[in-house]
Amino acid sequence: MPITKNYFGQTPAGEKVYAYLLTGGGGLSAEIITYGGILKNLYVLDRNGVKTDVVLGRAALSDYLNNDGYLGALIGRHANRISGSAFELNGTVYKVGANEGKNSLHGGVCGFDKKVWSADAIDGDEPSLKLSIISPDGEEGFPGTLSVTVTYTVTSDNALKISYKAVSDKDTVVNLTNHAYFNLAGHNSGTVNNQILQINSSFYTPNDSECMPTGEVLSVTGTPFDFREPKPIGQDINSDFEQIKMFGGYDHNFALAGRGYRLGASAMCEENGICMEMYTDKSAVQLYTSNGLKEGAYKDGAKYGVHCGFCLETQYFPNAMAHSHYPSPILRKGEEYRFTTAYKFIVK
Repeated sequence: MPITKNYFGQTPAGEKVYAYLLTGGGGLSAEIITYGGILKNLYVLDRNGVKTDVVLGRAALSDYLNNDGYLGALIGRHANRISGSAFELNGTVYKVGANEGKNSLHGGVCGFDKKVWSADAIDGDEPSLKLSIISPDGEEGFPGTLSVTVTYTVTSDNALKISYKAVSDKDTVVNLTNHAYFNLAGHNSGTVNNQILQINSSFYTPNDSECMPTGEVLSVTGTPFDFREPKPIGQDINSDFEQIKMFGGYDHNFALAGRGYRLGASAMCEENGICMEMYTDKSAVQLYTSNGLKEGAYKDGAKYGVHCGFCLETQYFPNAMAHSHYPSPILRKGEEYRFTTAYKFIVK
């Protein structure tokens, strides 16, 4: 299907930003802007054929320049948190950008979510948009010049596939993800508390008061973190369980069962029949229930609030360099970082 390209604005530095709309034959379409590689809109046809935008977003480029909450953005070099904004690699301690108190979050002060990406649109039965960026050695304190490509594809089976690749000229750490907020009832439909979620995970990592994993890997059995059987997102979101109370909901890493490319999670809105399956070859996923999303200017005049969206951020475990038993985010010189996540839509 043809890809449409529209001018979306200009950054304060004079960089032009464009929006690309990818439309598949099954009714799924995705709009991505080159600023931050942001997934701005994701349209799905519900059981009545109604075109429904299932991701939260902002209205204009000026709103995205202060994208609190990272709505829809590509995250790098290192998704999630790094304690003390430092890690040791090959005997050297690297200090990286601190942007959450003393800690580093989602790549630091000026992560990939704030960059204008180069774009190459590829028409076809499965339209795709290949975004690329080069992060120089030492940017935000990370070692190595890192070349990154992220490709969004709308597939013939109604999935949005996101393929990540990176290579560095020095040993470094890399942990890329996308920070889309989903609301399967429609982005401006209120909370997601009644939407049904299943996560194929028997273990989660509890956090300290700074939302930093403690190093423990605990069973979900008997806790609000047990999503092995489908349940409403809001069923335990106001629980007295300490890990829920600390953050006003879920902001936690789940170790995904199995290896390789597999089904990691699924969600459903019973009201309109839209179902989403999340596939990935990453080791974990962060469930975030928009506990701290602030009021502001959102698309279509929307008024978002707490628990109005949920994120399924595929990733390595947060702060993995501090815990040797976590899967390692180290990327060795010349090796290729490669993984894929897809969000497939089915209507019931």
